[in-house]
Amino acid sequence: MSTMSNSLTETQAENLATAGLSQGDVSDFFALLKPRVMFLVVFTALVGMVVSHSDVHPVLAFISLLMIAIGGGASGCLNMWWDADIDAVMTRTRKRPIPAGKIQPGEALAFGVTLSVGSVIILGLASNWLAAGLLAFTIFFYVVVYSMWLKRSTPQNIVIGGAAGALPPIVAQAAVTGHVAWDSIVLFAIIFMWTPPHFWALALVKSGDYERAGIPMMPNVAGPDSTRFQILAYTILLAPLGLAPVALGFGGLAHAIIALIGGLGMLALAVQVYRLRQGEPAMRVAQHLFGFSILYLFLLFATLLAEHGFGLFRPVFG
Repeated sequence: MSTMSNSLTETQAENLATAGLSQGDVSDFFALLKPRVMFLVVFTALVGMVVSHSDVHPVLAFISLLMIAIGGGASGCLNMWWDADIDAVMTRTRKRPIPAGKIQPGEALAFGVTLSVGSVIILGLASNWLAAGLLAFTIFFYVVVYSMWLKRSTPQNIVIGGAAGALPPIVAQAAVTGHVAWDSIVLFAIIFMWTPPHFWALALVKSGDYERAGIPMMPNVAGPDSTRFQILAYTILLAPLGLAPVALGFGGLAHAIIALIGGLGMLALAVQVYRLRQGEPAMRVAQHLFGFSILYLFLLFATLLAEHGFGLFRPVFG
């Protein structure tokens, strides 16, 4: 922590210290919710609903997705509140509302806690308390286990912490069915296995940022070569896992094609990342893997949504 504090510029420290003079507007509070992460949460949660083979009442589905989105946004808000000191020294995050002095830390804390409690209670009342409990656990895991503990203490931070980002399909399925089944667990496993190669590719590119902030990301602790090997290892496990919905009967031909082509694309890029060790080409291919991984996950889930949600479902097996 002392290294991080010493790394703050005078302007950044002043922004944090004088944040009581809040200049934040609605857009700044919305930014606290990490809207891009919220989109991923809602999208994967929606897929978790539609693969459940249940007749979902549209009002229940809407309220459940909204509460899952708000719970996910509350997690991001509390993460920004806790990480304001390290956000201030990282080029990627120093313009966030709290280190930029637009939102008071106390305001962010109150905002995040209110949204967290409200989303859990409303989901429980509108749907069921299993889903509400799972949402509460997701928020707790991301804020307390990942943000407050793992992120600053171990290079396995995003591996273990990735469980929080993988839980929305399970929460959503529980919201519309009252139970958790294998299909949502498989979706959880795909996101969980996808997280390390996705974030470690970015960590290779932004290792200087993480070093300045004192965050023990894998490239800064185990070294770039070990990180590249682990990216490849996780990708080798991820590629066949992407085909699991097909093998289990809730993924159709479209999903099979996307999972096969996308998995091979992920593997090809992971091999390139492993082989290219130095210089601009190595950073460029790591950046390409990071970007392609987002497209891969989106298409993997989008085909399931299309197959189930629009009547295109054709099981390959069974």
